[in-house]
This record gives sequence, C-alpha cells and structure tokens, in this order.
Amino acid sequence: MFTVESVKSSDPALARPKRKLIEPKPLERHGPARIIALCNQKGGVGKTTSTINLGAALAEFGRRVLLVDFDPQGALSVGLGVQPHQLDRTAYNLLMERDVAVDDILLKTAVPGMDLLPSNIDLSAAEVQLVGEVAREQTLGRVITPIVDEYDFVLIDCQPSLGLLTVNALTAADEVIVPLECEFFSLRGVALLIDTIEKVKERLNPKLKLAGILATMYDGRTLHGREVFARVVEAFGDEVFDTVISRTVRFPETTVAGEPITTWAPTSAGAKAYRNLAREVLAR
Repeated sequence: MFTVESVKSSDPALARPKRKLIEPKPLERHGPARIIALCNQKGGVGKTTSTINLGAALAEFGRRVLLVDFDPQGALSVGLGVQPHQLDRTAYNLLMERDVAVDDILLKTAVPGMDLLPSNIDLSAAEVQLVGEVAREQTLGRVITPIVDEYDFVLIDCQPSLGLLTVNALTAADEVIVPLECEFFSLRGVALLIDTIEKVKERLNPKLKLAGILATMYDGRTLHGREVFARVVEAFGDEVFDTVISRTVRFPETTVAGEPITTWAPTSAGAKAYRNLAREVLAR
C-alpha cells in the first residue's frame, strides 16, 4: 500500500508513488539470517557496490551482516580493503576442502557488525571442480549453514554469469535482489535472469523469491535513463524498489578507499539512498 503521494515531475523516479519508510526497531536477539543473493548476469551494474553498501547500512541499523564474495574477481573483498591475492584461504577452500570451516576464512571488516567471506581467482576453479560433485548446486548452502543463526543477513555478491557458482548462490538464498543499470541493454537481459530464478525455484529451492529490482546508475537528467526506468516499473511494478541509486563520483572513491559510502561520505546522497534501501529490505 502506498502511503506517500507522488511528486509532480518529469522524472519517473521522483514522480512514482512511494511507500512510507519506517525506522527499523532494535533487535533483542540475532538470527537466523535472511540470505539474499545480489544477482545479474551482466557485469558493471552495481552488484558489488550494492552488496557492500546495503550490508553497511543494515549494520548501522544494528543487524549482524555477513557478506559473501562469490565472484572470482574478488571485487567485494577489494572494495572492503582486502587484497585477495594475498589470502591463503578463501571461499574456494571453504567449498572444496572438507576440513575448512567458515571461521577459518572469516574476516572482520572495519564496519562494526559486518563480516566478510573473501574470494579470489581460485574460485574460478571451483566451477569446474564442482561439476563432478554430488548435490553440486547445494555446496554453498551446506558450508554456510553452521553460521546462519549468528547473523541477521547474509548477502551474496554473485559473479556476472548464470553458471554453477550463481546457481549455488540462488540455491542457498531465500531471496534475490537484481541490481539493474538504467540502460537499455541491461533491461534486455533481465528476462533471462528471471527465467533462471524460476527454474532454480522449481527444481532446487522452492523457498526462493524475488525480493526486488534495484535501479542503479540512474541519471534522471537523461531521457534514456528516464525511459528505461519507466519501462522497468511498467514491467515489474511493486517489485521495483522505491529507492533508486543515482550515478555519483562518490562510489568509485569508496572502492579506492576500501570502505562503504556510509562511512566514507556518510551525509552523501549515495549513503542516504542505501540507508533507505536497507529500510525497504527490512520492511519487506
């Protein structure tokens, strides 16, 4: 139900009716976690940026958050100031070695309440090696199950493909957030991703659901950006988050700094947007 009137504007992101954001209540205890995969087979749409900053915003609201870097490029780890090539153990070892537990590779981040399971290029070998394993699609879910009760949210940053690693993430997840760049070619690939989500739900993970479509890299000054956003809302309706992540130079700066925008530029529009997204995720 919409509780805030729309604003008269030629920008559909501003004109769209929005739900009232409720301030999250403190928790009396933590867990079990909601496991959310941030997934899009197209690269460069803001998956990693959204994983880091949504996680940091949820942690600000007193939630315990685990970020899982499930991309062999290790961008999530780099974005939190970790040098993946210097790590002895990563998500690869957790998946492929039975004597390695989550605590063996878990790293604390500079954000209180937010931890990281790092990754590096070794993870790319897991996609090949898992092919011959029994219940290969359930591997990630199996190895993180022991720590799910310790967190309120587990956010999985998926690689930009629909391969076995992404299927593992979708099989482990309760929900999927699809970051979608407000650009025409990004829109074309969403149907394939939604089809994959439906197949995983049907065959591997009946509890999986779409948490929402997150519009990223939005520029309301351009006709193209406004048209793409309007088409996304037309296609997906209420499944599109009210929060829109606009383009800003702040996000590349945070990657260099190795910290979330919520701490690097806490009063910026980007930080406020991800706090609003966290409120929406908590309310849904």
